[in-house]
Amino acid sequence: MTTLIQAIKNASNDTAPSGGSRVNVVTILVLLLPTLLGGLLTWLTGNLLWVGVGVVVGIIAMQSPMVARQWEKAVVLRLGRYTGLRGPGLFWIIPFIDAVSAWIDQRVITTGFAAEETLTSDTVPVNVDAVLFWMVYDPEKAALEVQDYAQAVSWAAQTALRDIIGQTGLTDLLRGRERIEGELQALIDRRTNPWGVTVQSVEMRDVIIPSALQDAMSREAQAAREKQARIILGQAEVEIARLFSEASQSYQGNPTALHLRAMNMLYEGLKEKGALMLVPSTAVESMGMGGLLGAAAMRQEKLTGNEM
Repeated sequence: MTTLIQAIKNASNDTAPSGGSRVNVVTILVLLLPTLLGGLLTWLTGNLLWVGVGVVVGIIAMQSPMVARQWEKAVVLRLGRYTGLRGPGLFWIIPFIDAVSAWIDQRVITTGFAAEETLTSDTVPVNVDAVLFWMVYDPEKAALEVQDYAQAVSWAAQTALRDIIGQTGLTDLLRGRERIEGELQALIDRRTNPWGVTVQSVEMRDVIIPSALQDAMSREAQAAREKQARIILGQAEVEIARLFSEASQSYQGNPTALHLRAMNMLYEGLKEKGALMLVPSTAVESMGMGGLLGAAAMRQEKLTGNEM
């Protein structure tokens, strides 16, 4: 009985390399049935040898049933030769002859990778972080064509990222992320397709440039904004001058309109609290502003009285 319990514990600790469980209800039943049969024969014959035989047969037989999860494929080798894929679900192998060499996960897998201190085409060192979304579409190739397909995909993605950065300028790298991500996905896909792996997408998370270059780019952007502001101001001055020219042509043939405009400007300036305006006497005589100035003064006096 102690041998049986120890065998169950050892089997429970035995798991597949990629997470596919080798211990299941069928495994335990396969272990218990020969053991119980050996115990029954021992009870009938009185020979304890049958219990030992039952335990040994159960331990050997329990290596046969395997369970692969829904997203897994098991690669089975028979005496070192590939015989096929098994799973998902329950499947059987021949103990000590067949072996499950790999459990292939066919879900979408995310892999982070980076290119540190990589020079762009204009010799600017940058650090780029990205995320790769990929999956195994052919488990047989993934198991037989490459030693460690997950590590191989990671290295292929990193070297492809360095190649793309070396062919791209800093401005294109910062502004054309979608195009670069598309080129990077196509390049990685070409390298990994012979391994039974396809790339779903590539996302660039961050592009880090030296702090000194960041300051220079900030000053450049500020200078560009100041230049644009001066251009807009100059264009506004040209537009104002054009409008003034059109207005002067309108006032040229209508002196009364010019006088009314001048009177309105004086009134708007004088009605403000605390405003002081010097008006030449000639303007008062020529435009008849005496009445206007008196009205403005009364308005100012009224406002001052209200404040008191």
